[in-house]
Amino acid sequence: MNPSDRKMAVAVAGGVAVAALLAARAASAASKSPRAGQAGAGRLVQQATFDHQVTGITVSADGRRFVNFPRWTDDAPISVAEILPGGRLKPYPDEDWNAWRNAKATQMPVDRHFVCVQSVVADRQGALWVVDAAAPGNEKILPGGPKLVRIDLATDRVTKTIAFDESVALQGSYLNDLRVSPDGRTGYITDSGTRGAIIVVDLLAGTAFRALDGHPSTQPEKDVKVTIDGKPLVRPDGRGPLFASDGIALSNDGSTLYWQALTGRTLYAIATTQLTRATPPEQVGAAVRRLGTTTVADGLWMSRAGTLYVTSPTDDSVKRWNGSELETVVQDPRLRWPDTLSEGPDGTLFVTASHIQDTMWFKPGARPSIRTALFSFKPDD
Repeated sequence: MNPSDRKMAVAVAGGVAVAALLAARAASAASKSPRAGQAGAGRLVQQATFDHQVTGITVSADGRRFVNFPRWTDDAPISVAEILPGGRLKPYPDEDWNAWRNAKATQMPVDRHFVCVQSVVADRQGALWVVDAAAPGNEKILPGGPKLVRIDLATDRVTKTIAFDESVALQGSYLNDLRVSPDGRTGYITDSGTRGAIIVVDLLAGTAFRALDGHPSTQPEKDVKVTIDGKPLVRPDGRGPLFASDGIALSNDGSTLYWQALTGRTLYAIATTQLTRATPPEQVGAAVRRLGTTTVADGLWMSRAGTLYVTSPTDDSVKRWNGSELETVVQDPRLRWPDTLSEGPDGTLFVTASHIQDTMWFKPGARPSIRTALFSFKPDD
């Protein structure tokens, strides 16, 4: 081999080695990134991480972000927090409302502290509403604890507390998520407890009643099994999740309410004009519309563009309802149990990953406190 041929051979060999090295690095990076082919994986942006289990997220009209931490498997030090720049959490509206601790349950009044907050929702009237299920561990309701708390976002002060007695929050209830009518007069809360229902709240008068109480549309679907990571999700004693009406959404004009059971795959809707005290229960039940088959879902959200979004824990995704079926919008393994959705002023969607499947309920030996996160993505509607 002459010198020129030898130089050429070395160059080619070197190029092959470099290419092989680059390919190996790319393969390694791919193994650490969202799974190949998953929709929107590159668009998911981590906004914050938390040392405790987060469920709810809401974004106010001016972009303030609020989250909540229910007391399911640990005694969270904060129930409701505002996320400040840099990800720092500020107890909201103050430390006193967040001072409740399980260890002091018999010493602290349940009507003036957050006991077990499941969701937070900012309305169009400049208020933040806090849904307190008051059932630590998702177990027994503490009498006098279930409530809806209104906080004025302009003053950061509590302006109203609506307490729910046992005719509204039955023992065994778990108040879940809330939607507020555009005029700010009516609230709709899902009860995902032992007997599902939609709780209708007169936000001005401070009164409430149960609608679709025990109706098939608000109950778990007994033939549905929740599957996570390709396996049925069960507790050590063999029990799987059995949650009634959970995700809820409201059309932008307030005329139609949507919901479904978490342990279920059916999306339902009803005209809100039917949800009155005066309407006979039989008429309300007959007015329910079955929209179609979905997936095991936790949170629902109606965007300002009029698109209904659904969180899908079984495949780490957020989907949208196109009127007849679901389409995947974003899918990412970091979305461990995508829970609640909210929309920012610029249309960005925020979603919490509550990691329910990673709690000690389903993973014996897991720590009581688990790491969770908040993400965002830009929808294309």
